[in-house]
Amino acid sequence: MDEILEQTLLYDFYGELLTEHQQKIYEDVVFNDLSYSEVAKEQGISRQGIYDMIKRINRILMGYEEKLHLVEQFLNAKKLAARIHALAENYLAERDMDDIYEIRRLSAEMMELQN
Repeated sequence: MDEILEQTLLYDFYGELLTEHQQKIYEDVVFNDLSYSEVAKEQGISRQGIYDMIKRINRILMGYEEKLHLVEQFLNAKKLAARIHALAENYLAERDMDDIYEIRRLSAEMMELQN
């Protein structure tokens, strides 16, 4: 997965679990594309301190994902939904009953992801 996409998804799912200070620094570096030096000057700490904090935050976010797997489940559900959509479109175009059975199977699999 693209690193920026991965960081975005991890932050979307787990960012609220970070402190406000961590959130601010992470958003400035990752999403607002500020340099470590710019953020360090704004925060009154060293550039190395910002670098270390970003690495620590990334480890924290990855740790949450390793335990909870919310991003993985989201991506799996998204993939299944796309497949269901394609099958439904195909069914509407061709009236293929095999597509209906596949839609039912995939939708049941999606519901199982929620349990």
